[in-house]
Amino acid sequence: MRRLAAVAAAAWLMSYAAASAAGPRIVSMNVCSDQLVLSLADPDQILGLSRFSRDAWQSWAAEQARNYPLLSGEAEDVLLLKPDIVVVSLFDKRATRDLLKTNGLHLVEFTVPRTLDEVRDQIRAMGDVLQHPDRARAEIARLDAAIARARAAADGHHYRVLPVERRGFVAGRSSLISSLLAATGLRNAAGELGLDAGGFASLEAIVKLRPDFILVSEAGDRAEDEGRAFLLHPALERFYPADKRIVVPERLTVCGGVMLADALDRLTEELKRVTR
Repeated sequence: MRRLAAVAAAAWLMSYAAASAAGPRIVSMNVCSDQLVLSLADPDQILGLSRFSRDAWQSWAAEQARNYPLLSGEAEDVLLLKPDIVVVSLFDKRATRDLLKTNGLHLVEFTVPRTLDEVRDQIRAMGDVLQHPDRARAEIARLDAAIARARAAADGHHYRVLPVERRGFVAGRSSLISSLLAATGLRNAAGELGLDAGGFASLEAIVKLRPDFILVSEAGDRAEDEGRAFLLHPALERFYPADKRIVVPERLTVCGGVMLADALDRLTEELKRVTR
Protein backbone atom coordinates (compact mmCIF):
# COMPACT_ATOMS: atom_id res chain seq x y z
CA MET A 1 0.00 0.00 0.00
CA ARG A 2 2.79 2.45 0.89
CA ARG A 3 4.57 1.62 -2.35
CA LEU A 4 1.47 2.15 -4.47
CA ALA A 5 0.68 5.44 -2.72
CA ALA A 6 4.15 6.86 -3.32
CA VAL A 7 4.19 5.80 -6.98
CA ALA A 8 0.67 7.10 -7.61
CA ALA A 9 1.49 10.46 -6.03
CA ALA A 10 4.64 10.79 -8.10
CA ALA A 11 2.82 9.90 -11.33
CA TRP A 12 0.13 12.51 -10.62
CA LEU A 13 2.70 15.20 -9.89
CA MET A 14 4.92 14.46 -12.87
CA SER A 15 2.37 15.90 -15.25
CA TYR A 16 1.91 18.94 -13.01
CA ALA A 17 5.61 19.59 -12.53
CA ALA A 18 6.35 19.21 -16.23
CA ALA A 19 4.69 22.57 -16.82
CA SER A 20 7.64 24.32 -15.18
CA ALA A 21 10.85 24.22 -17.21
CA ALA A 22 12.92 25.22 -14.16
CA GLY A 23 11.40 22.48 -12.00
CA PRO A 24 8.76 22.95 -9.32
CA ARG A 25 9.42 25.06 -6.25
CA ILE A 26 8.98 22.89 -3.21
CA VAL A 27 8.39 23.05 0.54
CA SER A 28 9.03 20.08 2.83
CA MET A 29 7.22 19.81 6.16
CA ASN A 30 8.81 16.59 7.44
CA VAL A 31 12.39 15.87 8.49
CA CYS A 32 12.53 12.70 6.40
CA SER A 33 11.25 14.35 3.23
CA ASP A 34 13.65 17.24 3.94
CA GLN A 35 16.54 14.89 3.34
CA LEU A 36 15.12 13.51 0.11
CA VAL A 37 14.53 17.04 -1.17
CA LEU A 38 18.02 18.21 -0.19
CA SER A 39 19.56 15.22 -1.96
CA LEU A 40 17.67 15.53 -5.23
CA ALA A 41 16.52 19.13 -5.77
CA ASP A 42 18.30 22.13 -7.24
CA PRO A 43 18.99 24.68 -4.48
CA ASP A 44 16.67 27.27 -6.01
CA GLN A 45 13.80 24.78 -5.97
CA ILE A 46 13.77 24.63 -2.16
CA LEU A 47 11.65 27.34 -0.51
CA GLY A 48 11.55 25.94 3.02
CA LEU A 49 12.20 22.90 5.21
CA SER A 50 10.69 21.46 8.37
CA ARG A 51 11.46 22.92 11.77
CA PHE A 52 13.50 19.80 12.60
CA SER A 53 15.65 19.87 9.47
CA ARG A 54 18.69 21.26 11.32
CA ASP A 55 18.60 18.75 14.19
CA ALA A 56 21.81 16.79 13.74
CA TRP A 57 20.67 13.79 15.81
CA GLN A 58 17.85 12.99 13.39
CA SER A 59 18.92 14.59 10.10
CA TRP A 60 21.80 13.33 8.01
CA ALA A 61 21.65 16.63 6.06
CA ALA A 62 21.41 19.01 9.04
CA GLU A 63 24.33 21.19 7.95
CA GLN A 64 23.04 21.47 4.40
CA ALA A 65 19.61 22.43 5.75
CA ARG A 66 21.06 25.57 7.33
CA ASN A 67 21.06 27.17 3.89
CA TYR A 68 17.26 27.24 3.74
CA PRO A 69 14.39 28.84 5.70
CA LEU A 70 12.79 26.88 8.52
CA LEU A 71 9.04 26.38 8.60
CA SER A 72 6.94 26.58 11.74
CA GLY A 73 4.92 23.46 10.98
CA GLU A 74 1.76 25.52 10.55
CA ALA A 75 0.03 26.40 7.29
CA GLU A 76 0.48 30.17 7.39
CA ASP A 77 4.16 30.43 6.45
CA VAL A 78 3.71 27.82 3.72
CA LEU A 79 0.88 29.81 2.18
CA LEU A 80 3.06 32.93 2.14
CA LEU A 81 5.78 31.08 0.20
CA LYS A 82 3.32 29.96 -2.51
CA PRO A 83 5.19 26.77 -3.46
CA ASP A 84 4.25 24.64 -6.45
CA ILE A 85 4.39 21.49 -4.28
CA VAL A 86 4.24 20.82 -0.55
CA VAL A 87 5.70 17.51 0.62
CA VAL A 88 4.02 16.21 3.76
CA SER A 89 3.76 12.99 5.72
CA LEU A 90 0.85 11.29 7.42
CA PHE A 91 2.39 12.44 10.72
CA ASP A 92 1.83 16.11 9.84
CA LYS A 93 -1.33 17.55 11.36
CA ARG A 94 -4.43 16.76 9.32
CA ALA A 95 -5.84 20.24 9.96
CA THR A 96 -2.71 21.79 8.44
CA ARG A 97 -2.84 19.51 5.42
CA ASP A 98 -6.53 20.19 4.89
CA LEU A 99 -6.01 23.96 5.14
CA LEU A 100 -3.24 23.84 2.54
CA LYS A 101 -5.42 21.81 0.19
CA THR A 102 -8.37 24.16 0.72
CA ASN A 103 -6.13 27.05 -0.34
CA GLY A 104 -5.27 25.32 -3.59
CA LEU A 105 -1.78 24.05 -2.83
CA HIS A 106 -0.64 20.77 -4.35
CA LEU A 107 0.35 18.27 -1.66
CA VAL A 108 2.20 15.01 -2.09
CA GLU A 109 2.27 12.61 0.85
CA PHE A 110 5.17 10.30 1.65
CA THR A 111 4.66 7.54 4.18
CA VAL A 112 7.25 5.91 6.45
CA PRO A 113 9.06 3.18 4.50
CA ARG A 114 9.51 -0.16 6.22
CA THR A 115 11.58 -1.95 3.57
CA LEU A 116 14.44 -1.11 1.26
CA ASP A 117 12.12 -1.63 -1.71
CA GLU A 118 9.86 1.09 -0.33
CA VAL A 119 12.91 3.32 0.16
CA ARG A 120 13.84 2.87 -3.49
CA ASP A 121 10.26 3.68 -4.50
CA GLN A 122 10.30 6.90 -2.49
CA ILE A 123 13.64 8.04 -3.88
CA ARG A 124 12.33 7.36 -7.38
CA ALA A 125 9.03 9.13 -6.64
CA MET A 126 10.76 12.23 -5.26
CA GLY A 127 13.07 12.31 -8.26
CA ASP A 128 10.00 12.37 -10.51
CA VAL A 129 8.30 15.08 -8.44
CA LEU A 130 11.40 17.29 -8.61
CA GLN A 131 12.01 16.50 -12.30
CA HIS A 132 15.38 14.93 -11.55
CA PRO A 133 14.84 11.20 -12.19
CA ASP A 134 18.49 10.82 -13.18
CA ARG A 135 19.61 11.89 -9.71
CA ALA A 136 17.19 9.45 -8.14
CA ARG A 137 18.56 6.60 -10.27
CA ALA A 138 22.10 7.52 -9.21
CA GLU A 139 21.12 7.47 -5.51
CA ILE A 140 19.39 4.11 -5.88
CA ALA A 141 22.51 2.74 -7.57
CA ARG A 142 24.60 4.10 -4.68
CA LEU A 143 22.29 2.37 -2.20
CA ASP A 144 22.51 -0.94 -4.06
CA ALA A 145 26.31 -0.73 -4.19
CA ALA A 146 26.43 -0.10 -0.43
CA ILE A 147 24.22 -3.15 0.15
CA ALA A 148 26.64 -5.27 -1.87
CA ARG A 149 29.61 -4.03 0.16
CA ALA A 150 27.87 -4.77 3.46
CA ARG A 151 26.84 -8.23 2.26
CA ALA A 152 30.46 -8.96 1.36
CA ALA A 153 31.58 -7.82 4.81
CA ALA A 154 29.02 -10.11 6.47
CA ASP A 155 30.57 -12.89 4.38
CA GLY A 156 27.62 -15.26 4.64
CA HIS A 157 27.85 -15.68 8.41
CA HIS A 158 24.16 -14.79 9.03
CA TYR A 159 24.94 -13.17 12.36
CA ARG A 160 22.06 -12.63 14.79
CA VAL A 161 21.91 -8.90 15.51
CA LEU A 162 19.62 -7.21 18.03
CA PRO A 163 18.96 -3.48 17.44
CA VAL A 164 18.74 -1.90 20.91
CA GLU A 165 17.87 1.74 21.46
CA ARG A 166 17.49 3.96 24.49
CA ARG A 167 15.63 2.44 27.47
CA GLY A 168 15.74 -0.98 25.81
CA PHE A 169 13.55 -0.31 22.80
CA VAL A 170 14.09 -2.97 20.12
CA ALA A 171 13.26 -2.44 16.44
CA GLY A 172 11.03 -5.34 15.38
CA ARG A 173 10.96 -7.70 12.42
CA SER A 174 8.84 -5.35 10.29
CA SER A 175 11.11 -2.33 10.75
CA LEU A 176 13.36 -0.63 8.24
CA ILE A 177 16.38 -1.65 10.34
CA SER A 178 15.30 -5.28 10.00
CA SER A 179 15.04 -4.93 6.21
CA LEU A 180 18.48 -3.33 6.12
CA LEU A 181 20.00 -6.18 8.13
CA ALA A 182 18.29 -8.83 6.01
CA ALA A 183 19.57 -7.29 2.78
CA THR A 184 23.13 -7.77 3.99
CA GLY A 185 22.63 -11.36 5.15
CA LEU A 186 22.21 -10.53 8.82
CA ARG A 187 19.20 -11.46 10.95
CA ASN A 188 17.25 -9.30 13.36
CA ALA A 189 17.05 -11.33 16.57
CA ALA A 190 13.98 -9.34 17.70
CA GLY A 191 11.81 -12.08 16.24
CA GLU A 192 13.08 -14.42 18.95
CA LEU A 193 11.64 -11.98 21.50
CA GLY A 194 8.27 -12.02 19.74
CA LEU A 195 8.64 -8.40 18.65
CA ASP A 196 7.19 -7.74 15.21
CA ALA A 197 6.44 -4.01 15.16
CA GLY A 198 9.02 -3.33 17.88
CA GLY A 199 8.82 -2.79 21.62
CA PHE A 200 10.73 -2.63 24.87
CA ALA A 201 12.80 -5.58 26.04
CA SER A 202 14.02 -6.09 29.58
CA LEU A 203 17.68 -6.18 30.45
CA GLU A 204 17.30 -9.82 31.44
CA ALA A 205 15.68 -10.76 28.12
CA ILE A 206 18.45 -9.10 26.09
CA VAL A 207 21.19 -10.81 28.10
CA LYS A 208 19.43 -14.17 27.90
CA LEU A 209 18.94 -13.91 24.14
CA ARG A 210 22.71 -13.74 23.52
CA PRO A 211 22.71 -12.43 19.93
CA ASP A 212 26.05 -12.34 18.15
CA PHE A 213 25.98 -8.53 18.27
CA ILE A 214 23.78 -5.69 19.43
CA LEU A 215 23.25 -2.72 17.13
CA VAL A 216 23.38 0.66 18.90
CA SER A 217 23.42 4.27 17.74
CA GLU A 218 26.44 5.50 19.66
CA ALA A 219 29.58 4.35 21.42
CA GLY A 220 31.24 5.85 24.49
CA ASP A 221 30.86 5.47 28.24
CA ARG A 222 28.87 8.57 29.18
CA ALA A 223 25.24 8.38 30.29
CA GLU A 224 23.64 11.80 30.04
CA ASP A 225 20.23 10.43 31.02
CA GLU A 226 18.42 7.25 32.06
CA GLY A 227 17.66 6.25 28.48
CA ARG A 228 21.32 6.15 27.60
CA ALA A 229 22.21 4.59 30.97
CA PHE A 230 20.30 1.43 30.01
CA LEU A 231 22.85 0.73 27.27
CA LEU A 232 25.71 1.21 29.72
CA HIS A 233 24.37 -1.14 32.39
CA PRO A 234 27.18 -3.36 33.74
CA ALA A 235 25.36 -6.52 32.62
CA LEU A 236 25.09 -5.30 29.02
CA GLU A 237 28.68 -4.09 29.03
CA ARG A 238 29.81 -7.48 30.33
CA PHE A 239 28.04 -9.54 27.67
CA TYR A 240 28.19 -6.93 24.90
CA PRO A 241 31.48 -5.05 25.14
CA ALA A 242 32.77 -2.88 22.30
CA ASP A 243 33.63 -5.86 20.09
CA LYS A 244 30.04 -7.11 20.40
CA ARG A 245 28.47 -3.74 19.54
CA ILE A 246 27.82 -2.52 16.01
CA VAL A 247 27.54 1.27 16.10
CA VAL A 248 25.50 3.06 13.41
CA PRO A 249 24.42 6.66 14.21
CA GLU A 250 20.67 7.15 14.51
CA ARG A 251 20.65 10.03 12.02
CA LEU A 252 21.58 7.50 9.31
CA THR A 253 18.66 5.15 10.03
CA VAL A 254 15.82 7.21 11.54
CA CYS A 255 14.50 7.98 8.04
CA GLY A 256 14.35 5.97 4.85
CA GLY A 257 16.26 7.69 2.08
CA VAL A 258 19.59 8.24 0.40
CA MET A 259 21.36 8.34 3.78
CA LEU A 260 20.90 4.57 4.08
CA ALA A 261 23.83 4.13 1.70
CA ASP A 262 25.97 5.86 4.31
CA ALA A 263 24.38 3.75 7.05
CA LEU A 264 25.28 0.60 5.15
CA ASP A 265 28.84 1.76 4.60
CA ARG A 266 29.10 2.42 8.33
CA LEU A 267 27.68 -1.06 8.95
CA THR A 268 30.35 -2.46 6.62
CA GLU A 269 33.12 -0.71 8.60
CA GLU A 270 31.67 -1.97 11.87
CA LEU A 271 31.39 -5.54 10.64
CA LYS A 272 35.02 -5.48 9.62
CA ARG A 273 35.95 -4.09 13.04
CA VAL A 274 34.03 -6.62 15.16
CA THR A 275 34.94 -9.66 13.06
CA ARG A 276 38.62 -9.04 12.46
